[in-house]
Amino acid sequence: MPALVDLAQRLHAHPEVGWAEHQASVWVAAELADAGFSATTGAFDLPTAVFATAGTGSRRIGVVAEYDALPGLGHACGHNLISATAVGTARALAAVADDLDLTIEVYGTPAEEGGGGKIEMLERGAFTGLDLALMAHPAPADVARAEPFAVAHSHVEYRGKSAHAGAYPDQGVNANDAFVVAQVAIGLLRQQLSTGSRVHGIVTHGGQAPNAIPDRTEGRWYVRAESLADLAVLEERVNRCFEAGALASGASLTITPESKPYSEFRTDEAALAAYEANATALGRPSVTGGGVARMNRASTDMANVSRVVRAIHPYMRVDSHGAANHQPEFAAACVGASADAMVHDAATALAWTVIDVFGPLP
Repeated sequence: MPALVDLAQRLHAHPEVGWAEHQASVWVAAELADAGFSATTGAFDLPTAVFATAGTGSRRIGVVAEYDALPGLGHACGHNLISATAVGTARALAAVADDLDLTIEVYGTPAEEGGGGKIEMLERGAFTGLDLALMAHPAPADVARAEPFAVAHSHVEYRGKSAHAGAYPDQGVNANDAFVVAQVAIGLLRQQLSTGSRVHGIVTHGGQAPNAIPDRTEGRWYVRAESLADLAVLEERVNRCFEAGALASGASLTITPESKPYSEFRTDEAALAAYEANATALGRPSVTGGGVARMNRASTDMANVSRVVRAIHPYMRVDSHGAANHQPEFAAACVGASADAMVHDAATALAWTVIDVFGPLP
C-alpha cells in the first residue's frame, strides 16, 4: 500500500495533460516492473501508453490505468488515483494468476480527457480478446454502474479579415461575430434538446486587440447524447449553428474532430453484480438518485472498450466535502487519507470481482 500511495501522490504533484504524460507513464510502468510485470512504455506506437503483463493463463484480464490531468486544474478528475488503483489491482491478481488460469494485462491509457487515447489503442490492437476489462474512477459518491454520454469533441475555427475597427470597419470580416452568432444559435437550440443531450464549449482565441477586427477565432466544443446514433443527429444540428455564424458574418468555417467519438457504455452485468457486492462488503454501497451520484454520466473512452470486450467502470467515493470532479477542491481531495482509502478499497473490490467471476480460488 505505501508504494501505491507514493505513486498517487507523485502523479498528483506532477500533473501532465493528455498525450504529454511522459513522466506519469514511466512511473506507472516502473511500479509494475518492480512488482514483476513485463512492462513497456511507448506501447501500441503511442509514446505515453503503457502495456504490462504477468501470468500465463488462458483467461486474459485487462486492468486499465488513466493518468492524464486537466489543463489548469491538475488531477481534478483523480486520474492519479485510477493509476494507483490499477497497479494495486494488477498486483493482487498477479498473486493468484496461476491458481485462476489468468494472464493479467495492464493498459496505461493516455489522453482520456478529450483525446480518445483508448480509441487510438483499440485501433492498434489493444484490448482485443480480453475476457474482462475493468477500472475504477474516483467521484463524490459510490456508484457501481457507468452510464456515460456518448460525446464528440471538435475544434472550431473561423477565418475573417482584419481591419482597423475605428477607421475602416467596413473593410473587415469579423471572425468573432461568427462565434457570437453560433453561440446564440446553440443557446436557442438547447430549449429543443432532450434531457439526455449536452452542448458546451469555450472560445480559446477571440482576437488580439480591441481596435482590430478579429480575423481568426477558435474554440473547442463538446456535444453529448445518450448514444452514438443520437450523437450523430445532434452533432449535425450543432454544426448548422456554427454554419449560421459563418453565413451571417462572412467568415469561413473549419470544424475538425479532436478525437473519434466516445460511445455509450455496455456493462457486463455479471461482473457488475460481483463488484457491487464486493464494494458493499467494504462499506461502499452504491447510491442512486442523481445529485453527487451524477459522475457516472461523465463521458469516457472506456465506453468504446466496452463495445469490444466485457467491461465495468465503477465509481468510488473520495471525501471531497461537497466538491465534484473538475473542480480545484476535488483535485485537493485526491491526496490524503480519503484518497488513500479509495485506492485500497477500489483495488480490493476489483481484484475480488475478478476472483468471483473467474474463480473461486482452490
